[in-house]
Amino acid sequence: MLTKGDDYPLHQTPEPIAYAGTDRNFYDRYFFNGYAPDGSDFFALAFGVYPHLNVADAHFCVIRDGVQHCLHASRELHMERFVLTVGPIAIDVVEPLQRLTLRVAGEGIAAEIHFTGRAFPIEEPRFTYRIGPRTYMDYTRLTQNGDYTGWIEVDGRRTVLHAATRGTRDRSWGVRPIGAADAQPHGHGVVQSFFWQWTPINLPTRSVFFHLNANRDGSPWNTRAVIANDGAGAHDMFETPSARLDAPLQPGTRWPARGTLVIAAPEGALTLEIEPLVRFQMRGLGYVTPKWGHGLYHGPLAVEREDLVLATLDAMAPTMENLHVQVVSRVTTSAGEVGTGVFEQLIIGPYQPLGLNDYFDTGVSPG
Repeated sequence: MLTKGDDYPLHQTPEPIAYAGTDRNFYDRYFFNGYAPDGSDFFALAFGVYPHLNVADAHFCVIRDGVQHCLHASRELHMERFVLTVGPIAIDVVEPLQRLTLRVAGEGIAAEIHFTGRAFPIEEPRFTYRIGPRTYMDYTRLTQNGDYTGWIEVDGRRTVLHAATRGTRDRSWGVRPIGAADAQPHGHGVVQSFFWQWTPINLPTRSVFFHLNANRDGSPWNTRAVIANDGAGAHDMFETPSARLDAPLQPGTRWPARGTLVIAAPEGALTLEIEPLVRFQMRGLGYVTPKWGHGLYHGPLAVEREDLVLATLDAMAPTMENLHVQVVSRVTTSAGEVGTGVFEQLIIGPYQPLGLNDYFDTGVSPG
């Protein structure tokens, strides 16, 4: 089947663009978040394409007065991967790798938001992870901090984005668990665990990125830190695997209480202190949630609004849908800078460095 993508020099195989190899879990995804310098008016958008499942889905969230307002949408893909619209949510790639526009209009939530990159996107190390003999994840991701302009409206109340609104976007593609769960487990006798931390940070004149995927004993299987000055090109950034993030858990949760990130930078160790301001639940974007999980089939088109009162959510709900968070944070550095970023964390199963020996162990109070 020929589609719009076939008129561009994008082919990776001898087949038309509509066909994405042979793995049913292949996906292609956009992610955006943004916030004012004090962490207020946080918003986020995710948009996923799942060629072998013939599904596209999108989600938009904004936090107002302690409530996370979420808009979910899903449609049949019809093998056309160049239509970046799912019901009321759309993305326009204005200038690839530099400028994009987000548009939302449905269920009492509307927005028009424009993103401009601060530097060239970073390409993170390829994420390849196996559980027993089976490949669980194999994907590539680009990440970029940027400035936002525009507005967001919830139930008739419109807010113009703060002049200094910044945030992060990423694009990832490859293989990860999507759609309905596999009925046959990954590797017999293997107890699954997953540990993930990500801290894209916006400082006044530069960006700092750190991520860590680790095994249950704390040994990293994918990690890197990057420092990118504003305007930096693809080859003008500092990157290193020599970085460490110490982050205790909030008692009774698997959410971070704070963090200290130390990066072995060229001018000497750079220390960043991370102080939480606002918590965002990633379930609002389809992450680790049973109803609106990525790639699930909802028919030709489905749209639904969901409002989450953040203070009432059970951090350790049996569904595990509240484990995955992004915490908007104030960041101060040993170089005297003050900025804002997010601290994303997801811990499923055991993780020995934090004393988590089972699926529902949590952080404990000091002493």
